[in-house]
Amino acid sequence: SIVRTMFAVAVFLLCFFGVDMAAGACPNIVSRAQWGARPPTSVTPISKPVPMDFVHHTAGNPCYTQAECSQEVRNIQSYHMNTNGWSDIGYNFLIGEDGNAYEGRGWDARGAHASDYNSVSIGMSVMGTFTDRLPNAAALTALQQLIDCGLANGVSSSYTHHGHRDGGCTECPGQMLYNEIITWPNYGGFLSGCALEESQEFVPQQ
Repeated sequence: SIVRTMFAVAVFLLCFFGVDMAAGACPNIVSRAQWGARPPTSVTPISKPVPMDFVHHTAGNPCYTQAECSQEVRNIQSYHMNTNGWSDIGYNFLIGEDGNAYEGRGWDARGAHASDYNSVSIGMSVMGTFTDRLPNAAALTALQQLIDCGLANGVSSSYTHHGHRDGGCTECPGQMLYNEIITWPNYGGFLSGCALEESQEFVPQQ
């Protein structure tokens, strides 16, 4: 009957699109408007497909609620714009231990997070310091989902991911977080930089 046929089609579409969406599932992304971003003073588009991403830590305060994390992102943006003189927050995205991702420059703009690699990478920074501890499970899950989400947003299907120290003279993203991400699929290894015995913040160039 027509009803039975329509039901079968509906089930097929639900299953098909459900599997597809699950494969590229994104974390909850708090938009710039939601966290109260200042407008950028300029935007430089990033060329696609983007071949790599970099994982960072902010080496600052952790946050565990959307209100706390939104305030921390505003603080970071103010520091990057007022003190560093950049056009916007440096990272493309930030991740809180509330399990949310926070939109920085987003998928379409060049970031200021990894010096020579800004034009060919997406920068994702977990808020907090992860030298002696891992981010919680909620943050690690959001980071993994965000990396996967990039495949539907202009990141190459043959992408590699890296810790910041793989492309610069820095301890970032902290030893514990670095030890974790190098076990994930598509880890691309060392690119350039130097080994540091002590923590040293790297100032990326815009």
